[in-house]
Amino acid sequence: MFDETSSEAWNLRYGCNAPPLPDIAKFMSHRSVRYFADRPVPDSMIEGLIGCAQSAASSSNLQLWSVVSVQDRERREKVAELCGDQEHVRSCAYFLAFLADIHRVRVAAQLAGETADGLDYTEFLAMSIIDAALAAERLVCAAESLGLGICYIGGLRNDPQGVKALLGLPEGVFGTFGLCLGWPLEPLTAEIKPRLAQSAVWFKESYRDEPDFAEYDERMREFYASQNMSPNATWSMRSGRRVGASKLTGREVLHEWLQSQGFMRR
Repeated sequence: MFDETSSEAWNLRYGCNAPPLPDIAKFMSHRSVRYFADRPVPDSMIEGLIGCAQSAASSSNLQLWSVVSVQDRERREKVAELCGDQEHVRSCAYFLAFLADIHRVRVAAQLAGETADGLDYTEFLAMSIIDAALAAERLVCAAESLGLGICYIGGLRNDPQGVKALLGLPEGVFGTFGLCLGWPLEPLTAEIKPRLAQSAVWFKESYRDEPDFAEYDERMREFYASQNMSPNATWSMRSGRRVGASKLTGREVLHEWLQSQGFMRR
């Protein structure tokens, strides 16, 4: 699918030469794919990928996540609308909604005679979201090794009540993010996106509260220009706008909504 070497991918990520590297190109060359070929992904392949997801680490083996695949054309259209009307949600071969799920373990505990009275603590929301993210990323790494492309969809959180109604989610289940999955459309147009220098995210022994991202801002300015995306903008400028309250696109209700669903009441 993508043919960069590890060193080439490193250079695209960091804008500098790579240290001596093992063959980790499949992991370094990830990018989001938003244009998919009209080609099905076999159900047997999806079964294998779900097996990879279930092989991810899970805190205390609680397995506080689930996934719903949405393949029906009409229901996929509704999902796309709920996710901000993104065309790749419609066009991908498979759409997976990853869920934070404390409902299943509550049922299991109660059937075993336990109260499960700690599940409304914030800790279990954190655990369930971490479990879902770990499972999804293991699936993604496996999918990319097979030549599939993916795109995470945070827009699944734009309308949590709408997603709950469409997917039939009980109390204790929350749609954390979606995942588009399919064969990339040729010719490939998605590029490797630069990342912050490792020194900005990897601190040795203790956190260093003196971030330096001037060099990264310049690299991202060049990247945005090459992609015809706000050529005069920097990462700091775009990120600053994105974390403004006006950019929450419906997600400002999540705190209260999650509490109404049995999460983080304590």
